[in-house]
Amino acid sequence: MENHKLVLPEHLNHYGFLFGGYMLMWVDEVAYIAARLDYPEANLVTIGMDAIEFHHSVKKGTILRFEAVQNRVGNTSVQYQVNVYQGPVRSEEPVFSTNVTFVCVDAEGNKKPLSGK
Repeated sequence: MENHKLVLPEHLNHYGFLFGGYMLMWVDEVAYIAARLDYPEANLVTIGMDAIEFHHSVKKGTILRFEAVQNRVGNTSVQYQVNVYQGPVRSEEPVFSTNVTFVCVDAEGNKKPLSGK
């Protein structure tokens, strides 16, 4: 799954670079969309992200390219690797990458078997 975001002035921190909280929100959103496309009947919630490390700063006006790929599936959970690149064309090294894990839950929020793909 692929998506893009434009970094606008309201996304910047007091140093003029992308505020990390926006990157985390966008990564979670892109991974969630990928998961819902793969498992449309599942009620999924985020249970974790792996190591959070920003490899490069991001400036205003940058187009970010998000790639989400499923890399693990369990009985009740699914994990996506998300890589974020500067620019619409894939660059050598991502500015950010992590794994996002979702768990399938019932109406009461209890884990339940993943189904739908």
